[in-house]
Formats: sequence, structure tokens, C-alpha cells
Amino acid sequence: MGEEIWRKRVIIMIRQSNSNSLILVIHEIYGINQHIKSFCELLSKQGFDVTCPHLLEREIPFEYSHEEAAYRHFMEHAGFDRAAQKIKDLLLDVKDEYEKIYIIGFSIGATVAWLCSEGDCVDGIVGYYGSRIRDYLELTPQCPIMLFFPQEEQSFNVDELLLALEKKKIKVHKFKGKHGFSDPYSSRYDAESEQEAFSKAMDFLLHID
Repeated sequence: MGEEIWRKRVIIMIRQSNSNSLILVIHEIYGINQHIKSFCELLSKQGFDVTCPHLLEREIPFEYSHEEAAYRHFMEHAGFDRAAQKIKDLLLDVKDEYEKIYIIGFSIGATVAWLCSEGDCVDGIVGYYGSRIRDYLELTPQCPIMLFFPQEEQSFNVDELLLALEKKKIKVHKFKGKHGFSDPYSSRYDAESEQEAFSKAMDFLLHID
């Protein structure tokens, strides 16, 4: 059983007694809500150390009904570049403690993870519905990446983005459902897609050389 430390505002950290691999989870615009906490615990049960830094300047996560306010708050108080720098700084802090370090990001967290893919501190990245990755396609990842998308998004054509990513040799998968299909606490949750995506994510990370 891992030791759990919930540090107020700053970070979630769940340590195993003998893990040599860390998964850094990057939350969505809502903050560290019940979905993120549950997901971190699920990863811990797979034998990983898990950490999730808090990117928002507030303790209480946003409700899903306040999506626009949550996105505005993220852009005003963090933004993609500042959030990515915070993750990069954390990676530098922990890189000598682990043999393998992975990132799993959700939505804006997946885009932030993508922005961290050019460094040498990350061994693999999994991104769930990182729609804004389309704004940073000029990046050339230096580690293996697997990205998950729903069948459709409101603001862009999913198939066009997948085609662009495949040209960059990125592993991509499209799942039944909408943005948020992997969140059991969301009205957009799709249990079948969530389970299939998690299985693919674990298989991908465990087989990275």
C-alpha cells in the first residue's frame, strides 16, 4: 500500500515503497477534482509513483458547469507556456530519483504535456483529448507519445488533426464519445472508451524501451 501525501494547493503525491517509475499527471482546466484524484489512485495501484502539480491559483476545483470560467481562469493565471515551464521545472527536480518518468495529461493537460515532449527528462507521454495540440504541431517530440481523441470535437476536425499527427509518427487513437469520455464524473463519460483507453495507455507505457 502506497503512502499518500496530499499537499494543500501545491501537489498530489502518492509513493510506492519500491517504484522506480513516476507518472506525472496534468489536470484539466477544472483543477484537481475527484476525477483527477481517482485517476492518480488508479495509477498508484498499477505500481507507479504518481504526482499531480496544481496549476491553478485556487484550491477549490471548478464545477463542470463552469467550463468557460474555468478555461478563462486557466489562461489568465497559468496559460500553456507557464504551465509547461512549471512541469519542466518539476521534471528537473525529480529526474534523478527515477529510472522512468512518464506524463499523462487530460485536455489542456495533454497540450501542456505535448509542450514538454522536446526535453530529455520524459520517457513517454499519454494525452487524452488534447485539442489545442493542433496549435503546436511544429514541435518535434523526443519521446514516444500516444494520444487519445473522441470521435468529434466542437471546435475542430478530429480526423484532420489525427492525419497531421500520424505524419509525425505519433500513435493516435479515436474513441467513441465526446471530449471528456474518460471522466466517470462527467456527463460525457463513456465507460467502454475509458476502459479501452486506459488499457492502451498502460500497455504503451509498460512497453517503452
